[in-house]
Amino acid sequence: MAIRTILHYPDRRLREAGRPVETFDDELQSLLDDMAETMYAAPGVGLAATQIGVPLRIFVIDIASGEDEASDFRVFINPEIVEKTGEICWEEGCLSFPGLREELQRAARVRVRAQDARGEWFELEAEDLLAVAIQHEYDHIEGKLMIDRLGPVRKRLAHRAMMKRSA
Repeated sequence: MAIRTILHYPDRRLREAGRPVETFDDELQSLLDDMAETMYAAPGVGLAATQIGVPLRIFVIDIASGEDEASDFRVFINPEIVEKTGEICWEEGCLSFPGLREELQRAARVRVRAQDARGEWFELEAEDLLAVAIQHEYDHIEGKLMIDRLGPVRKRLAHRAMMKRSA
């Protein structure tokens, strides 16, 4: 396992949509292990493969909050959000936007269909933080970033803050 470098905005590779995963092998498992280690080291609750420069439709999530809480590690490969209901406003951060936190509107509940590390299909209904994390990471594999969900003034301020940080 290895900690990978997380791409930061405005890196253009963050805009690249992920390609479907077709092969479920040891190489994929190694990537998933690296993604988990990278996410935990950051620390974050989710990480998409596109955030580490791997243009595949993969993301990992663990919404457990604290060392005394059991891990809730989940792998989503080739995910599809098949249903969204309700609305929630959530303060989100992003490993590709260090230090930036923004209130964003998301669906309160989602149903997602995806494959696990062995290629087995599953469906999951999620709400609250897990639903938000799924939508956030799904955006990443579509080449969409949290800054795209901001209004024009907040978007300009966030862009300037990230440009200043990268200078």
